[in-house]
Amino acid sequence: MVVAERCHGRDSPWSVRGKATHVLEAIGLDDEHTAVYRLLLSTPSADVGEIARDASMPVPRVQAVVDELERLGLLARQAAAHDRVVASPPSLALRPMLLERERRLTEAHEAIVQLSELYRQGAVQREVPDVVDVVLGPDAVRQRLGQVQAAAERRVDAFVLREVALIDGSENTEEDRALARGVQYRVVVEASVLERQGFLDQARSVMPLGEEIRVLPTLPTRLFIADGELALLPMHSHGDEKISGALLVHPSGLLDLVNAMFEESWRAATRLVEGGELAADDDAAVDRALLKLLLLGMTDAAAGAQLGISVRTVQRRVSELMEAAGVTTRIQLGAEAVRRDWV
Repeated sequence: MVVAERCHGRDSPWSVRGKATHVLEAIGLDDEHTAVYRLLLSTPSADVGEIARDASMPVPRVQAVVDELERLGLLARQAAAHDRVVASPPSLALRPMLLERERRLTEAHEAIVQLSELYRQGAVQREVPDVVDVVLGPDAVRQRLGQVQAAAERRVDAFVLREVALIDGSENTEEDRALARGVQYRVVVEASVLERQGFLDQARSVMPLGEEIRVLPTLPTRLFIADGELALLPMHSHGDEKISGALLVHPSGLLDLVNAMFEESWRAATRLVEGGELAADDDAAVDRALLKLLLLGMTDAAAGAQLGISVRTVQRRVSELMEAAGVTTRIQLGAEAVRRDWV
């Protein structure tokens, strides 16, 4: 998570640096080109050897980067020494490039509107079998999953099963981008997903960004829905067999049924953790989180691993909670925890 700092109403140096990097990325410069250009902005002039030394890059690579920056008009040769280069003023070199990029983006948005209207007209004429597209091959499914998330404007709904057959959460870069632009994620996971090592750590990192996680004992299928308008259902919902394809469901009665299935599961599911529980480290918060995990069906060992405490500590805390609730079994403890609003 990037935290923007402000000082006396002005952007901090770190904030300015981040914005400058975004500008350079917007015109298509990679990290190496950006590093070299930034380096030359802060020095009167330099030759390839000096740039290579200061940027910790091989000389041949620096030469290639310098040639490309010169072609783009971001660098120029020094008049008195042609082996030395100077950075062109950003306002002179970058502004025309950004204006051209903005013009192309405007044209692209206009084209999307026109193409979307054509698609809408075609969708009206779809026959019943056409409301579902079949996506074949795991690579094609992963690509379509990325597209579904990238196209979402408001919300992504998902079912997550225990088997990681599509893509691991740490590799789902489109989810990170969607959360960064304000897309809300509602995720229902199977209880067994909680036994994945470090699952709560991942939850801790994404919940403040707009992702809510709930849990059910089991789920019928993997599922991704974008804005309630498009659904992706990977094939082979359970078992060890790898994903070989997926169904892409367009607006239709079938999509309405898929949305209704998710909403029903969402209402029935238990909220995994709240932000305060994840951030707190006091005994009451740990007990609350522990009870919730145990009620979701986790073993003592799995719950302890998620909370960073030993099995012995889990059992001691459970005994203390049973004593406080005046019960003698864990089943009774669960009922009392719900009645007393401990979870």
